[in-house]
Amino acid sequence: MSLARSGRLTRAWLWTACAGVVATGAAMALLPNGAAVGSSAGGGDPGRESRLQREAELVVDAGATGLTVAVESASDEEERARAGVAELGTEQQVPWNAYYRIGSDTKTFTAVLMLQLVDEGRVELSDTVEEWLPGVVAGEGNDGSRVTVANLLRHTSGLTNYTDLLFGDPDLLTPENYHEERFLVRSVEEKVALAMTEPPGWVPDAADPVGETRWAYSNTNYLLAGMIIEEATGHSWEREVHERIVEPLGLRHTFSPGTSAYVPEPTAHGYLQFPGESELTDTTLQADGGADGGLISTPDDMNTFLRALLDGTLLPPERLAEMQETVPADVFGEGAGYGLGLVWAPRCGAGEPGLWFHGGTSFGTVSEGAVTENGEAAASAAVFTLRFEDTEQQDAQDEATRTMIDNALCDSGR
Repeated sequence: MSLARSGRLTRAWLWTACAGVVATGAAMALLPNGAAVGSSAGGGDPGRESRLQREAELVVDAGATGLTVAVESASDEEERARAGVAELGTEQQVPWNAYYRIGSDTKTFTAVLMLQLVDEGRVELSDTVEEWLPGVVAGEGNDGSRVTVANLLRHTSGLTNYTDLLFGDPDLLTPENYHEERFLVRSVEEKVALAMTEPPGWVPDAADPVGETRWAYSNTNYLLAGMIIEEATGHSWEREVHERIVEPLGLRHTFSPGTSAYVPEPTAHGYLQFPGESELTDTTLQADGGADGGLISTPDDMNTFLRALLDGTLLPPERLAEMQETVPADVFGEGAGYGLGLVWAPRCGAGEPGLWFHGGTSFGTVSEGAVTENGEAAASAAVFTLRFEDTEQQDAQDEATRTMIDNALCDSGR
């Protein structure tokens, strides 16, 4: 399940939307609710390390039940911080390199796969959905012959976001419905067909569909991209992710859970505040997911992936340059642009190099990360709380998380 939201993605309701690290000097303080905070680990400048820890605690102060963050610097030094608790009602700390659902950060993996196929001459960015998936994008004004692979990856297709239809009714977003459907698996075809019951926001310009600049986030785009990858390779999307990205980079903790509703240990509980509810609901279990938001990873693996992408390990220069061709997407921040599964924003300030990132959410987990323009440094965080009712508190949590990431990577934070 990929739920893009405000701040990073949007608030159009749900736009939906490791082990072995030893703590050093782990001072702990107990908050009134029993949350354990104050653990940091890693090499580098102790002053910077303590700041990362302080900023992690500010994310908890803003409302998160717990988080873990890892930073890899240009010198390959690692820093870590964690705050809050792994489970409410306990004093158990969040694991250093916890597994977590990365949500829409999965889209960057999917875009890399597609661009690798483009580099091999097996797919063209100008190919239409109709060429690869005849009759799939049709009805209610939808026209697959006018939607290209580039439109899918850049979110310029105009196609309806299927998650708006699945989760757009607040009356259905309840703890009771969550418990009823948390093991329910919907097929990719079923979700795409649902999107086709609604007219598109627009149809890309027939004269130049690849050059379309109208932008709207839609998880449907990446389900279709995954289907095209499978048609082009004859293999499942999951297999292609493993063989082209996970195995070459040694991402031993990144995988697709398939139909499983479980996240492996070590992890932390995810919590969601449903609309109209004051309390948090444990939403750790959740089946479903695909090329739009189905991967599970860890902060360390995410940093390795992001650095390998921006330093040219995963894509040759021509393909990376195509990935970085953006259209305006201010929902990611003033001046931000969305490329092919990757976002750029001037988050280090005017006149400074920007950061590349994406971000993602699932029920109860927020994935935040970014990488410098040359791939020298990256930071990734898993925050185990998401609030749909108290949007001001969620905005504060998101802002605190982004500040933590930005300060770890921008020149002022090095």
